[in-house]
Amino acid sequence: MDPWIELSCACTQTGDKLVLRQRADCFEIRLNGWELMSNRSHHSEEIMAVLACEQLAGEAAHVLVGGLGMGYTLRAVLGTLSRSATVIVAELLPEVIAWNRGPLASLADRPLEDQRVTVVCGDILDFIRATDDGFDAIILDVDNGPDAVMLQGNRPLYEREGLRPVRRALKRNGTLAVWSADHSPRFARTLQSVGFRWRGVDVPARGIPNDPTHHIYLARIDDRKRPPQPELATT
Repeated sequence: MDPWIELSCACTQTGDKLVLRQRADCFEIRLNGWELMSNRSHHSEEIMAVLACEQLAGEAAHVLVGGLGMGYTLRAVLGTLSRSATVIVAELLPEVIAWNRGPLASLADRPLEDQRVTVVCGDILDFIRATDDGFDAIILDVDNGPDAVMLQGNRPLYEREGLRPVRRALKRNGTLAVWSADHSPRFARTLQSVGFRWRGVDVPARGIPNDPTHHIYLARIDDRKRPPQPELATT
C-alpha cells in the first residue's frame, strides 16, 4: 500500500493543526490527528446543497456557504443554481483556500474558478454580523455538527448567539441548512428557540446501500405564533 504523503499544514489562532495529506488518489484533511474530511465521502454534503438550493434554481439567488472544505458542497450549490446567482463562500483558513486552488482543485471541478463565486477568508459568523446582505440560503458545513464540534471556535454557530445573526441574515423565505454527523435534539430545540421551524433529513454518507447516515437540518424562519412539531425525512 502506498504511504501517506503530507502535502501541507495549517494552524488556527488557537493552535489547532490541520494537515492535508495524500495516498494515491485519496486526499484527507486531518485536524489534530483526526480525520476531518476526505474525498472518499462527500455525498451527504452534496445532497445538503441541493436541498438548500433546489427551490432557487431559476432565480438570481444570493447564497452563503460556510466552510470550503474540499469544494464539494460549493460545487453542488453551483450545479443547482442558475448562471445569474451569486455565491459567497466563507473559509476561516487561507491555507484551505490555497489547497482548493492547488492540489484539491480538480476534485470538485475547480469551483473557485466559477465567476459566480466570491471567497471571503475569515470567520463566517464575523462576516454575517458585519454584512447587511439578505441571503436566500445559508449553508453551514464548517464542522462535524452541533454535538461533535472539533474546532471550538465553531461552537457558537450551533448556539443561540450564532443562530440569531444567521436568522437575521436570511431573507424572509430563506433556508438555513446545517450538516451534522448525527441527530442533535439539543440543536433542534435551539433552532426552535430562536425562531426557526425545521425538518431533518437522513442522508447516506457516500450514497451507497447500508451506508452510515449523516443528518441535514433544513430550517426556515417561523412566522407563526405556535412552533410546529419538527418533521423527519430520509433520503
